[in-house]
Amino acid sequence: MAQSLDKLFPLLDECMLADRFRLRRQLGDLGRRQRDSGADEGQLERLRLRVDKSVALAQARREHVPGVSYPAELPISQRLDDIRELISNNQVVVLCGETGSGKSTQLPKICLELGRGVFGRIAHTQPRRIAARSLASRISSELKRELGDAVGYKIRFHDRVGESTHIKLLTDGMLLAEIQQDKFLNEYDTIILDEAHERSLNIDFLLGYLKDLLPRRPDLKLIITSATIDPERFSKHFDGAPIIEVSGRTYPVEVRYRPPEDEGVNERDEAMQQAILDAVDELSRVDRGDILVFLSGEREIRETAESLHKHRMQITEILPLFARLSAAEQSKIFRPSGQRRVVLATNVAETSLTVPGIRHVVDSGFARISRYSHRSKIQRLPVERISQASADQRKGRCGRVAEGVCIRLYTEENFEARREFIEPEIQRTNLASVILQMKLLGFGDIRGFPFLDAPDERLIKDGYRVLEEIGAVDGLGRISKLGRKLARLPLDPRIGRMLLESTQLGCLREVLVIAAALSVQDPRDRPMDKQQLADEAHALFKDEASDFTGYLKLWAFLEEKQRHLTRRKFGRLCREYFLSASRVQEWHDIHRQIRTQMHDMGYKDNKEDSNYESIHMAVLSGLLSHVGFRSGGAEKGYLGARNTQFYAFPGSGVFASQP
Repeated sequence: MAQSLDKLFPLLDECMLADRFRLRRQLGDLGRRQRDSGADEGQLERLRLRVDKSVALAQARREHVPGVSYPAELPISQRLDDIRELISNNQVVVLCGETGSGKSTQLPKICLELGRGVFGRIAHTQPRRIAARSLASRISSELKRELGDAVGYKIRFHDRVGESTHIKLLTDGMLLAEIQQDKFLNEYDTIILDEAHERSLNIDFLLGYLKDLLPRRPDLKLIITSATIDPERFSKHFDGAPIIEVSGRTYPVEVRYRPPEDEGVNERDEAMQQAILDAVDELSRVDRGDILVFLSGEREIRETAESLHKHRMQITEILPLFARLSAAEQSKIFRPSGQRRVVLATNVAETSLTVPGIRHVVDSGFARISRYSHRSKIQRLPVERISQASADQRKGRCGRVAEGVCIRLYTEENFEARREFIEPEIQRTNLASVILQMKLLGFGDIRGFPFLDAPDERLIKDGYRVLEEIGAVDGLGRISKLGRKLARLPLDPRIGRMLLESTQLGCLREVLVIAAALSVQDPRDRPMDKQQLADEAHALFKDEASDFTGYLKLWAFLEEKQRHLTRRKFGRLCREYFLSASRVQEWHDIHRQIRTQMHDMGYKDNKEDSNYESIHMAVLSGLLSHVGFRSGGAEKGYLGARNTQFYAFPGSGVFASQP
């Protein structure tokens, strides 16, 4: 028996990383039992089979590794030897490169060539789902393999990863979620944190977590990629990790400043729309190259598309690009059509996605930036002027296939007066969910976590205050039994609190629908040129007693129709009632996900319909600080917590009655 055990231990280094720790522990336990009282031969045989299975899987994966080649025209291909050497000799590498350098598509292939991705996968994170999905498709195509084979992706509601997958594209939020089940991230032997300069909440959290993990996982490699925005911060965070720079643009870019007549306007105003048309006309006189126009949001894109269609440009295709588009619509961007293209995009095209063939850029100078007010307790998405760094990122999207022109719809003085960088998300977001997750994972107090930039103390106090308000932590900041349950739900803690309360009040079925609705963008569309028609269509779903029960009416309508209609007919119905089919689908997906999670936690849907009081008591449990009273006098406003003033939204079902 002892000799058999001794033969198994050396085989552990040939096992999959995800199995090694567990198998080593089981072998150790078996050895101790054998010394103390004698172990069962059957136990040893079962353990030997597990080891053999893991070794066989690793061997099959080694034989399955695809051949790698690199496009000679990409700037990163000129630095392959330097990059290979740095990755081989260092645990952490910071690769700094302009957009279009090829870093996102070629880095995982370099790692594969170096023997990574066999015993564990190569995790390649992206800030956005659209980028994870499109990059997985692009890399698998370059490796001449089917998507889901050597290269797969995992995003919310979609998992295209198989046993033979070497490179796994996933959102940084998904990697963060995996930490709950795999604290040592043993599934991976390499992690590529892409677009780290975006400094999202998830990226900052991962950077802090990995700083603590790497000394305990000496076999794990970390590669941080960033645009040319302060890479020294990442190097310093990881104790002087080496930085390698890869150039991006290969042709000169001319910058022209063309502000609208009225500089104080927003993108949807007539002056700005005219400035966009003038810029496109000006670039059309340069050549017939493809144009990328940056706008702040979906509504701005739709209105600009309408203006361009009315402008009647010849042999020109106008394509929208934003995160909520379906995969089929997004894929049009990557398929040449034989016409000159004008692509209207949000900042998803700033760094996350490279739109091929772009010759020129029009930069409106605006983007939507998420901000949380600790006073009003509201997370907003206001349109703001972009930073100088973002403007340079946008400029970097042209000049890659030939000389290009970037037209900025603001003055040079305006550009010089802008902030150099936007502050990281952790300094402008609600921290309640972060604090809760950190406590569940045993990270201790958020103030001691190794973030690149410490969050604002006011936001930390507010996060604790929110968690205490909903009963997730006690007065000393210790996580409660309720808080542990909330941390298992992939939702804002306030919304999770509504769900848990609904289980006590017999209205889980109804509150699941409301919770999912509050977690997605409103599925109701209200186009500027069809507002009255949209309002008439949406009146069918309004409830004069409550907007929350209005969601239930809309849900019941959609569920009934979806049961009897084909997908195409259902999409047509959504358009008829001014509903976004993709947002309706996301609402449905989130409902299914949280319903499954609640059932896994032991809760069941109520069989009988619930009542108004129970539903609203459950909703109220998560929104205690959002309660208001009617102000006195002729004012139609409400007085809320901490003397905040607010008003009923004109589109609300209760606006007319002003309860």
